[in-house]
Amino acid sequence: MIDEDGKNLGVLEREQALSIAHERGLDVILVSPGANPPVSKLIDQGKFRYEQEKQLRKQKAHQKKIEIKGVRLTFKMGVHDKELRKMQAARFMEKGHKVKIEMMLRGRERQFGEMAIENIKKFINSFGQNIALEQQVSIQGNRLSAIIYKKNS
Repeated sequence: MIDEDGKNLGVLEREQALSIAHERGLDVILVSPGANPPVSKLIDQGKFRYEQEKQLRKQKAHQKKIEIKGVRLTFKMGVHDKELRKMQAARFMEKGHKVKIEMMLRGRERQFGEMAIENIKKFINSFGQNIALEQQVSIQGNRLSAIIYKKNS
């Protein structure tokens, strides 16, 4: 049995430990049930839970959030426009975000799905070797999409 200050109280019977906890207004928590004899500790459980939740909130606040940013391409997009989209996507990835590349096929463009997939693959390959695919080019109706992110080198 360990008290609230971390001092060892020795091996105590269950009833004795509960009476000490009741006198001090604390709870008995089983810390290591597999040990011989089992180790228990006197803790204010409400305070203990509060401290754990506070620590979790602190860890959550320090986590880096990764967002998925979007870049839309069109089937007949010009070279300059593609370069602008590439620079925009590169900027997003530099900040640590993932980039979803989308292409909508309208009207007769739907007949050229394979060419559209090739356009997206060429766009992705234009970034070079420091890019990884999270999601391959997928087709949902008339929308093609892929998700890329920057590799950690």
